[in-house]
Amino acid sequence: MSHQVTIQPSGHQFTVQDDETVLAAALRENFALPYGCRNGACGACKGKVLAGEVDYGSHQPATLTADDKAKGMALFCTARPKTDLVIEVKEIGAAKDIPIKTLPCRIEKMEKLADDVMALWLKLPSSERLQFLPGQYIDFLLKDGKQRSFSLANAPEEDQLLELHIRHVPGGFFTDQVFGTMKAKDIMRIKGPLGSFFLRESDKPALFLAGGTGFAPIKSILAHAFQHGIGRQMVLYWGAKSLADLYQPQLPAGWQQAHDNFRFIPVLSEPKAADNWPGRTGHVHQAVLADIADLSGWQVYACGAPAMIEAAKRDFMARGLPEDEFYSDAFSFQ
Repeated sequence: MSHQVTIQPSGHQFTVQDDETVLAAALRENFALPYGCRNGACGACKGKVLAGEVDYGSHQPATLTADDKAKGMALFCTARPKTDLVIEVKEIGAAKDIPIKTLPCRIEKMEKLADDVMALWLKLPSSERLQFLPGQYIDFLLKDGKQRSFSLANAPEEDQLLELHIRHVPGGFFTDQVFGTMKAKDIMRIKGPLGSFFLRESDKPALFLAGGTGFAPIKSILAHAFQHGIGRQMVLYWGAKSLADLYQPQLPAGWQQAHDNFRFIPVLSEPKAADNWPGRTGHVHQAVLADIADLSGWQVYACGAPAMIEAAKRDFMARGLPEDEFYSDAFSFQ
């Protein structure tokens, strides 16, 4: 039997299905409640039950004490409603609402997506999950105080492992390790989530501009949008040098087949003769300019090399794009 939950002070409402936790149902219906471990160990999801009854579920006794329960508190990652509920919890509305953590992680899996692009999947300790907004990034904390930043490519709903797309920069302190000595089971330290590159609420059509591995955070944003049935018009222009550099074209191509509100336009700047490329060529932001005469009614999300970001912002604003509707994440190589 399903139950309705009302969140205070926002007044938002959602339905919890049989054998579903309050947190799982809230996230499924796109209400961002705070969480950490999602297994009753950390207490980040603790909130107050103002009305109704819950099954508290399995949790660490020290995380939700008898005194907590007497005060009406529950862990929403383990609590299941027994009746309709009214709960009190602060919803996450922006990046500033999500706590930044420093965590150990293990390299769970590595896979070459192209000659110079490696996908890493990171596993956190069993008592931890990383809550983040799609589009945000993490820092690897290296020896001697060095840090290296990489965007999260997985959607927040798929957080059993954290996915990164890392391009090899020859001579790069960290990427040489990734493509040379790093192996599965290695232990690293990360800090996150970080950054303000995430989808804003709007009815405007959204234009995503990716250069190379700038696809990673956009993949996270789009996967999240499709999971939650966001109906606004969206288009992705993804630029790469040659066909091999367009390392996951089947994914956005599949989204285009499945979703009427999404288009995918790949653009190659230096296609090889062997590519037999029938599609668009040149600089990726120039392809946008060729297609859209007036950008005044759009939102733009651009991720890639600084030169691409700067050129796109300048030229898109000249086509009417409001400056405050251009969101970007520039990948600068260290």
